[in-house]
Amino acid sequence: MLLSLGACKPAAEGGVMARAVPERADDFVFENDLIAGRFYGKALEGNPTSPGIDIWVKLPGKLVADEWYEGAMQNPDYYHHDHGGKDCYKVAVSLGGGASAPLICDTLRYPATNYRSYEILESKPGKVVFVLHYPEWEAVPGTVVALDKKVTVKPGSYFCEVEDSYSFSGPETLTIAAGINRHAAQETIIDELSGSDRYAIWEHASDQSIEPEDGCLGVAVVMKGAHWSGASTDKSHGLCTKQIRNGEVLRYSFGSCWSKGDIKNAEMWFDLVKAQ
Repeated sequence: MLLSLGACKPAAEGGVMARAVPERADDFVFENDLIAGRFYGKALEGNPTSPGIDIWVKLPGKLVADEWYEGAMQNPDYYHHDHGGKDCYKVAVSLGGGASAPLICDTLRYPATNYRSYEILESKPGKVVFVLHYPEWEAVPGTVVALDKKVTVKPGSYFCEVEDSYSFSGPETLTIAAGINRHAAQETIIDELSGSDRYAIWEHASDQSIEPEDGCLGVAVVMKGAHWSGASTDKSHGLCTKQIRNGEVLRYSFGSCWSKGDIKNAEMWFDLVKAQ
């Protein structure tokens, strides 16, 4: 059943949750016992309009997103302060920590809007599944694209599974890139042993606008059967790409970690990504 932005009942049992957050700019938040993050909704369009996944780092254990949003109702910067985790990854207009977009002429062609509607397909103690709908946009003249993004969140994993269904008119195939925003000023370390099916980085926290942060973040995408992986032309992203036909499902996973949790350094993170 299609749910409106105003239907904000959480999908949360056991060690997973996902819900729309109309009380905070139409965010859509997801979480398990190890990771958390959010997608941007209609109320944030222009500030920013971005498909990027905003990573929230946290210590392993309990679910924290509802508590953080409650705190943000009193202090908008609440989750930028460390409460056993925080929002310290800079997304802006980018793929953030694992979104996807068409890659045409070496340029990422982002949706014209943030997600506009959602469905919660499944909510069980061991899994929550949701779909975010991005309306049609003209990626380039003559190519109109729409996206249904299906995300599966399970407890005990640093990764979420994605099934992106792109519908488009114009070309017979379209190159789609799933990727992560790199922040060169944060001393980014790249997994130089990455194969064509993954791209992983380790870097200092990139959003320190509210308070200093001495931790590091690991971020990665993994795409089995990818046709290519590497840095974008402008070096702002690490990407995995695949050509798809209209209606074909693109499967990949995105993940993250925090050095203040159980994954302490780049070597541990890159080993975990390789195992994924």
